Amino acid sequence: MKFCSHCGAPVAVRVPPGDTLPRHICDECGVIHYHNPKMVVGAIAEWEDRILLCRRAIEPRHGFWTLPAGFMENDETTAQAAARETLEEACARIEVGELFTLINVPHINQVHLVYRARLLDADFGAGVETLESRLFDECSIPWPDIAFRSIAMSLRLYYEDRRGGAFRFHAGDILLAR
Repeated sequence: MKFCSHCGAPVAVRVPPGDTLPRHICDECGVIHYHNPKMVVGAIAEWEDRILLCRRAIEPRHGFWTLPAGFMENDETTAQAAARETLEEACARIEVGELFTLINVPHINQVHLVYRARLLDADFGAGVETLESRLFDECSIPWPDIAFRSIAMSLRLYYEDRRGGAFRFHAGDILLAR
């Protein structure tokens, strides 16, 4: 960030009084610009014994498979974001269930939230960010072609819980090896 989005003056990076981290601060109007992690929200949309996956039509990971998911917007809940992203990416309507995974991805400043959900019908397709969407049973999941570690993690936990007969909430981290 080079200029203040409030007044347009140049900003400087320093630790403001009472804080512990460097922030972008406008010396002209005094606004402190905070940069916080982005929320990525999605759904494991279930239909009978299968789940809905989308093949990405955009970068990053063009051509790879993922759950319908994306960045949360202002003025919506996380559950609303999961439903919106599923509609946008897979043209599918869902009933959002419980939060299933929360995965911190600090090296890219993101938190990934995945809900369990139920497809309301088998009418789905490909949105503008999707090459195709399909239902998969566990043995046909294209594991080597899953786009993101957080999605693979969520899917593995989903199938572990399903085999165990009970779903529970999972929290975890994806950290860069140092």
